[in-house]
Amino acid sequence: MQLCRTPYLPLRIPLRPRSCPSHRPPSAHNFNFKPQSAAASLALKPRTLPVIFCIGSHNHGVIEQGDPEVETVARDDFGSFSGEGEIAVVATEVGEELAEKGLWKQMTEIVKFAGPATGLWICGPLMSLIDTAVVGQGSSTELAALGPGTVLSDSISYAFMFLSIATSNLVATSLARQDKNEVQHQISILLFVGWCCGFFMLFFTKFFGSWALTAFTGSANAHLVPAADTYVQIRGLAWPFVLVGWVAQSASLGMKDSWGPLKALVVASIINGVGDVILCMFLGYGIAGAAWATMASQIVAAYMMLAALNEKKYNAFTVTIPSYDELVSIIGIAGPAFITMMSKVAFFSLLTYSATSLGTLTVAAHQVVVQTFFMGTVWGEPLCQTAQSFMPELIYGAKRNLKKAQMLLKSLLIIGTMLGVVLGGIGATVLRCFPGTFTSDHSVIREIHTVLIPYFIALSVTPPTLSLEGTLLAGRDLKFISASMSGCFVLGSLLLLFVNRSGLGLVGCWCALSGFQWARFLLAFRRLTSPNSILRLGSAKSL
Repeated sequence: MQLCRTPYLPLRIPLRPRSCPSHRPPSAHNFNFKPQSAAASLALKPRTLPVIFCIGSHNHGVIEQGDPEVETVARDDFGSFSGEGEIAVVATEVGEELAEKGLWKQMTEIVKFAGPATGLWICGPLMSLIDTAVVGQGSSTELAALGPGTVLSDSISYAFMFLSIATSNLVATSLARQDKNEVQHQISILLFVGWCCGFFMLFFTKFFGSWALTAFTGSANAHLVPAADTYVQIRGLAWPFVLVGWVAQSASLGMKDSWGPLKALVVASIINGVGDVILCMFLGYGIAGAAWATMASQIVAAYMMLAALNEKKYNAFTVTIPSYDELVSIIGIAGPAFITMMSKVAFFSLLTYSATSLGTLTVAAHQVVVQTFFMGTVWGEPLCQTAQSFMPELIYGAKRNLKKAQMLLKSLLIIGTMLGVVLGGIGATVLRCFPGTFTSDHSVIREIHTVLIPYFIALSVTPPTLSLEGTLLAGRDLKFISASMSGCFVLGSLLLLFVNRSGLGLVGCWCALSGFQWARFLLAFRRLTSPNSILRLGSAKSL
């Protein structure tokens, strides 16, 4: 083997003997950790990137000098290196043109990952939307009862989104270390937590569901409680499967596999749609039939997500009780995330409460509009997940590359802005031109048409907001995001109180929602562009 005489690429090649304690067998040297997005190879100039190669005694990764292949280093758009051997790369200079060169390619790959990643996020709102469309054809009272019913069945589930955030964060970190045993252990722990939370909600729904609905609807709408309680009790049977499915979904997405959730979405949506048609329209079970169909589809979706993990050689049907230290570690991530999610859930619950106090027809119109809104917002969730899956390796550790992290955020914001405008336009058009899909009551339709403008304003800013918040979560800027969301909740609640006392009706409620969404966007954007941003040089700390 000839020695390299390239003056621009200094190499230190320590050859470890077979007896070295740190040496691993040949199979352990296959370093192929490549995100499924943006797999383009970039030719890096040797003079700008000194590289240190650590080569084992079995010659994995040995560079035969004189071969033409050594002129470039394969690197994907998110900073990962491919090839065999243990490679530690220290970048001393990254040109500005490197960030700009892969922008369009990066956006394309983000769409490829984020498209299928919609997965289980869209299942809940889609199922509730199908329920709304089918139930609304039969009874305006049952349609109105879906408002408080879906708050306890769908909206409150976002209080447990901390399970999804913790799973993504911990799994992504373990995968970066290429420690499969640690990944399996963390999945088992989080599945145990998911089962516990799910059974807690099942028993809460069983014994306190009617009381919660009565307190939520108020004495003026007590006639909605029986129908809403029937819906909540049936949907409550699926609580353990919903939360365990979230853990399994987040683990798959943390492994950068977005096809498992897509398969679950397709199958669950078909089951829910067919079940609604048969049970509600042909057998006449009404709101109860819609609940049974949704519950069954959620259980099937959860099972498919667990099976997808098993296909990746992880045992998704075993659970592990966490130790005290492990529980503290999970709470350290989940605590601020829980506060963030609870603030959002509390505001949307207060929004529905305000609409409920305006009468049966108004809350029926609100139910239609808010379900189409939730249906639109979940399409932005994959952008939040993309940030949580790919940002950590760019912000922390040996592969830290803040230039690429900034470019990734730029791509996410561009996609989020375009997606928000499209979703807002489609949603407003459906509500304006096809309201008969959800209800045949003309009074309800007239009420729907009054909120189209604030509906568009609120929905259009949601996807870029989720991109920003996903980046803050990936960088573990948890104190800020929890504090800012709590502040938005307080201000939004005061605005809703003002709207109710001023008699501004449903339009005022949705204007308050628009202000809430835009406040979230502006606060997150200001944080990420400030000198203290996690994307600024010197502000990110290694894990």
